[in-house]
Amino acid sequence: MIQQLSITDIRNLSSVSIKPSLSVNVLYGLNGSGKTSVLEAIHILGVARSFRTSRIKPVINRDAEVCTVFGRLGVTSGSIPVGVSRNLRDETLQIRVSGENLKSTSELARLLPLQVINPDTFRLLEGSPKLRRNFIDWGVFHVKHHDFFPLWKRMQKALKQRNSLLRHGRINGSELISWNVEFEKAANAIDVLRSDYIQRLTPVFNEVLSELTDLENLTLQYYRGWDKERSLNEVLGSGLARDAQSGYTHSGPQRADLRIRVDKVSAVDILSRGQMKLVVCALKLAQGFLYKELSGKQCVFLVDDLPSELDIPHRLALCQLFQKMNCQTFITCVEKEALEDCWLPETEVKMFHVKHGQITLDDNPGQQSIRRAESLEIEHE
Repeated sequence: MIQQLSITDIRNLSSVSIKPSLSVNVLYGLNGSGKTSVLEAIHILGVARSFRTSRIKPVINRDAEVCTVFGRLGVTSGSIPVGVSRNLRDETLQIRVSGENLKSTSELARLLPLQVINPDTFRLLEGSPKLRRNFIDWGVFHVKHHDFFPLWKRMQKALKQRNSLLRHGRINGSELISWNVEFEKAANAIDVLRSDYIQRLTPVFNEVLSELTDLENLTLQYYRGWDKERSLNEVLGSGLARDAQSGYTHSGPQRADLRIRVDKVSAVDILSRGQMKLVVCALKLAQGFLYKELSGKQCVFLVDDLPSELDIPHRLALCQLFQKMNCQTFITCVEKEALEDCWLPETEVKMFHVKHGQITLDDNPGQQSIRRAESLEIEHE
């Protein structure tokens, strides 16, 4: 969990520092005030990149050339300082953990597991398979890091080499056979890890979804990326002509997907927009619950503009699930009244007012009407 957060020159946040609650943090203010930029800064601290853009220029304050995020992370043995800075001039990245330079962003990601729920997250259902693969791989990476990450790098290397041979028409030599063997070995091992993860995630997801909405016959189906009745080597052999013609590999773990269906029909074709949002929220929350169950650790949730995405009963249900998970959460909204009555009396809630790139902590963060939250809960039931 983040015990301290300092942000320098991230968009309109020129220099801010907060000591967040280890439970619930609500950032409220007008649009354009800098609320989402705080979540963006936390994401940079966790994975060294923004969730809003792949380019660094829009992220750095227009009057600066370097942006920096510093955090003190609570761990079992105490706390560790983590700093991430990005330079606009040469686009360099520097990561420092406990005073030492860190070269791998994957190691950084393990220190601060993050889950993002924002308007883009809802593309998880209707977007490309790549988004759902990333969803699966987040879970496998954080639960089976030492097994998964080396395999993933091996698979990517073999795939790159195989595609290079295909593009250059070198499909008859022993080199292609060698890379096929390497590709299949890594692919099969990755498939086992992904399949096992989805098998573990499914009952957790079903339980979480039932607390958010009533949806019958919704299923998660993992597709590994090639015919389940044949080996990958057979599939690669039978598809070689097509692969050679297009210059890339059509089958393999790089084509894996998570198929979400209702009565054997794609959920996107049946569910309303609101129902799809609840399904995506359930998927993200289920990952958080499963991560805690398997690792004994928490992930940090970044939730952007929660009230605009959910009506009051579902908003309350989601907030109750965050409290049940006992994780650190950062939530943005325009008006604090939309969220200040959604929490139990014992929950440590900090309300931060964001205005023109400055952040102030409310002295009395609103929980004055627990009865209202209880009445909303009764109404939801």
